[in-house]
Amino acid sequence: MIVTEIVGNLADLSEAERAMLHVEHVELASADLTKRIQRVRTDHGRELGLRLDAATDLRDGDILLREEHNVVTVAVASQQVIVIAPRDVVEALRVAHGLGNRHLPAQFFTHLSVEGLDTAQGVMVVADDHTVAAFCDHAGTPYARVERVMEVPFRHAEHTH
Repeated sequence: MIVTEIVGNLADLSEAERAMLHVEHVELASADLTKRIQRVRTDHGRELGLRLDAATDLRDGDILLREEHNVVTVAVASQQVIVIAPRDVVEALRVAHGLGNRHLPAQFFTHLSVEGLDTAQGVMVVADDHTVAAFCDHAGTPYARVERVMEVPFRHAEHTH
């Protein structure tokens, strides 16, 4: 079967609706959320082809297929990331400058709790990379390696030199 559109998201359904459903999951890595054409297999062994509109990024909980009380949904796999928690704006600017030329895709959060880190000033999250950890160690910037579901895929920003 070929899926050409997302038919909803589990989060948009009421608790009563979700309780009535048999749910199969397609586990995808964050990087696969932007692929518009791919072959996937559910946790029940069903194969599906995805051929989505170019503007469509998959999200955790997206419903790929709904057949009465059966649904096939996207489950984003967790991945190892580095959460960087600068203590103030000057340290944040130093980190941004120091890591910026590496063109690493990053995401920024103002409400993210990580055990052992003071995240009150906001955090920068990047895919796990030993050079980022070494930079933070050298700079004395607090960070933590954590396993996390990145609901939005990392993207490289468009730029020119």
